[in-house]
Parts: sequence; structure tokens; C-alpha cells
Amino acid sequence: MTEAQPVAVAVSTVIFGLREADGEPALHLPLVRRVREPHLGRWALPGGPLAPEESLREAARRNLAATTGLDPRHLEQLYTFGAVDRGGAERLVSIVYWALVRTDEADRTLDDVNVAWFPVEALPPLAFDHDEVVGWAVKRLKAKLEYTRISHALLPEEFTLAQLREVHEAILGRRLDPANFRRRVEATGTVTRTGGLQSGVRHRPPALYRSTARQELLT
Repeated sequence: MTEAQPVAVAVSTVIFGLREADGEPALHLPLVRRVREPHLGRWALPGGPLAPEESLREAARRNLAATTGLDPRHLEQLYTFGAVDRGGAERLVSIVYWALVRTDEADRTLDDVNVAWFPVEALPPLAFDHDEVVGWAVKRLKAKLEYTRISHALLPEEFTLAQLREVHEAILGRRLDPANFRRRVEATGTVTRTGGLQSGVRHRPPALYRSTARQELLT
């Protein structure tokens, strides 16, 4: 009879935010450099162990605060990863969440040399199977973009339709026709005009909008 392999349970999170890359908004995520084995020195998704007395969501938020300083308003469960050999000598089962943060929220990331934001399209080699995990999260985000208002969670309270289009372009990785996008968004009733105009622009200031589903995104 073989000895049972020890099993550890962890909670990790893929956090998406928009940051500048080559002068344009691009989808980024924060990574944490590992300071212990296994995978010492490699970048990994923020996460940590599940405490006996806490829920999975509580563990996700606690680990995010400890490793990145972030407290995302939109947080939902993605998948459970538990391949036998993913954790090395100790079997590691990870319950993974994914989250969205606005730019002002992303700016609150801990000032730490072991925490950094990277473009999703240019990630460094990741520890464990975290490249696969990120792939799953990107697919989920793209899928939900088609039938939910998930993109609004990456924007401030008030935004222009051009800014909303830039979010969709960053997630999809392709350009969208501005006129067609405007017609489609306005027809859905998912945004409403605030009556204000964007300030600080040289040309004619565009109208500002507000999401009609902001509360739905606070999950």
C-alpha cells in the first residue's frame, strides 16, 4: 500500500486591469515574484493557502491584500486546478478566482520589487501551470464580453464611448469600427448619458456616460 501524497489547498486570483503599453490601453495583470521554492524567483499569480476558518472568497481577498495590496470590486470564481504533478513534491489544488480593477484601483498596488504588472500578451515564464490558468481567465473574459456588461468594471464611474470601445479592443485584441460600436452600445441600453462632457481635450469634448449595471458588477 502506497503512502498517501500530502495535499495542499490554495486560492489564487487572475486580476485584469487596463494600463498603457506603447501608448495605448492594453490588458495587464499583476504578478508576484516567488521568494521560496518551488520555482524560486519566477513570477506567479497572487495567491496563498486557504485557512480552515475562512470561505474561498475570503481567502482570495485576504491573499490579494497581502500579496498585492489590491481589493477588487469584481471578483468571481474561475475554475479548480488540481493536476497530480502541478505542485511538485506536495500535491497542490488551487481554487482560482478572476477579478477586474479600474485604473485608479490598479494604482494602489503595493510598492514592492516583487510585485509588477505585465501585459497579458507579453508575460514572463510563469511558475507552476499559471500560464494555463491565465489562458482560461482570458477566454472567460472574452466570452463574458459578448453577453454581459463586464467591460464596465474596468472603467471609472463616468466614461466616454471611445474609452469603452478601447476596453473591448484591448480584450479582443483587434480594432472595432467606432460608428458600429456606438450604435450597438446605445441600442443595448447598458449605458446612459450623464449630461457632462469630458474635460481636458483639445477637440470637441465627447459626452460622458455611466453604466446602468454598476451594481451587477460588484460581485
